[in-house]
Amino acid sequence: MTTPYDVADHLRTPQEMAAYLEACIEESNGDPAFITKALGDIARAKGMTQVAKDAGLSRESLYKALSGDHSPGFDTILRVMHALGLSFHAVPSYKKV
Repeated sequence: MTTPYDVADHLRTPQEMAAYLEACIEESNGDPAFITKALGDIARAKGMTQVAKDAGLSRESLYKALSGDHSPGFDTILRVMHALGLSFHAVPSYKKV
């Protein structure tokens, strides 16, 4: 019998988590739900209870915000990113012509 693949089981280090989020951002084609779900995967890997506590959210609110079914506020995303030990970085974007 096989078990469903869960990426959260493979995100063990901060470097792996950052690389996963970066890859998801690149592959998202601007889909905020895709990126939000990736943050949810990382939060599950770190432990939702601890991430919720560190972000100042209830565990239920965190699950709801990162489900991909809702659009969390940017303040929530920033709090979750901080709780995960991740940060945003801006780099120039060059459009392909």
